[in-house]
Amino acid sequence: MANTYAKIYFHIVFTVKNRQSLIHKNIQDELYKYITGIISNRGQKLMIINGYRDHVHLLLGCTTSFRLDEMVREIKEHSSKWINSRKFLRGKFNWQSGYAAFSVASWNYQDIYDYIANQEEHHRTKTFMEEYLEFLKEANIDYDPRYIFIDPNTVEE
Repeated sequence: MANTYAKIYFHIVFTVKNRQSLIHKNIQDELYKYITGIISNRGQKLMIINGYRDHVHLLLGCTTSFRLDEMVREIKEHSSKWINSRKFLRGKFNWQSGYAAFSVASWNYQDIYDYIANQEEHHRTKTFMEEYLEFLKEANIDYDPRYIFIDPNTVEE
């Protein structure tokens, strides 16, 4: 559409099922390349991808037709199938259900980019759960701590 301008960024975070440390250095680069391909094939731009042993951070530059839920579902579904087909791990690989997504203002872009780039350094002193809860609090997102990264299909009320 003529005269339509947008600069939309999302910081997306998701974790390996049960927060297992399964993203080893030997598969990390290939996994990130695969996820980059998924994003590129959907017409979006990956600004940076990084993470640590049990989770991944993405910074996406998105078009106005971007569907966050579809993108995350596709990334998780196809990348887990890819990992399992390559037999990188002894058991079956799965991502945890759910994810976090935060809008990123252009004035805050470089801070988020640098944060994602330096994941290994951050996790020398902070666990993923500490990091994740901090993000939720900073974004003023209401959450029930009982359900952080727990499969809702297995929770007894």
